[in-house]
Amino acid sequence: MKVNIYSIDGKVKGDMVLPAAFETPFRPDVIKKAFEVARGNARHAYGASPESGRRHAVSGIGKGHGASRVPRIHGLNRAGLAPNVVGGMPGHGPKSYKNWSEKINKKENQLAIMSAIAATADAAIVAGRGHKFKEGSVLPVVVEDKFESLEKTAEVAKFLESLGLYADVERAEDGVKIRAGRGKMRARRRKEPTGILIVASKKMKAGNLAGVDVITPEQLNVKALAPGGVAGRLAVFTEAAVKQIGGW
Repeated sequence: MKVNIYSIDGKVKGDMVLPAAFETPFRPDVIKKAFEVARGNARHAYGASPESGRRHAVSGIGKGHGASRVPRIHGLNRAGLAPNVVGGMPGHGPKSYKNWSEKINKKENQLAIMSAIAATADAAIVAGRGHKFKEGSVLPVVVEDKFESLEKTAEVAKFLESLGLYADVERAEDGVKIRAGRGKMRARRRKEPTGILIVASKKMKAGNLAGVDVITPEQLNVKALAPGGVAGRLAVFTEAAVKQIGGW
């Protein structure tokens, strides 16, 4: 399977044969399973305090007082302790000792990663995920190693525009929304669609391009290649990164 190698000017520099990983059979079922396992292992324990709703001295007032027979705080006429009252304990709240972690076979997880890598080379799967790119483009996009030396966001944006990929950045920009609920107060005010994935042999900057993530081949995982468990992310690989994947 041959693809073009582009220079940082957006022109075809040559071609190369992709490693066998890009020809792995597409297995959306395995990818989805590996994603759910990864998401479960990333969850943090949370739960109500064991003393929640139990910090007051309460007692029942009994019947015959013309009031509901819920426990009431000593010295007050306010209810307490019961799970169905304001300030009472949680009825069946989340438990901090619940274990969310899951397991997956090592080879099964490797198959999911390889299959997700192969999905980046299928234009139909990438388009089906909602990404926008120039019609007739050969995927995945492979660029020369000079691309890793770019330090300005404008230079990266110019390269993406020359290949007709900047439309996907604009799609992500248009999709930014204010989160509903309490998350607005907890450092996750905005929701941003997933955009282009840049795979480089070393860490590089992509500035504030909407939806764009940069990782190295060693960091490739199902969560990066198939966000939400749906494979086919629009990806840009450097020549050195492709060679590293071929050495697996």
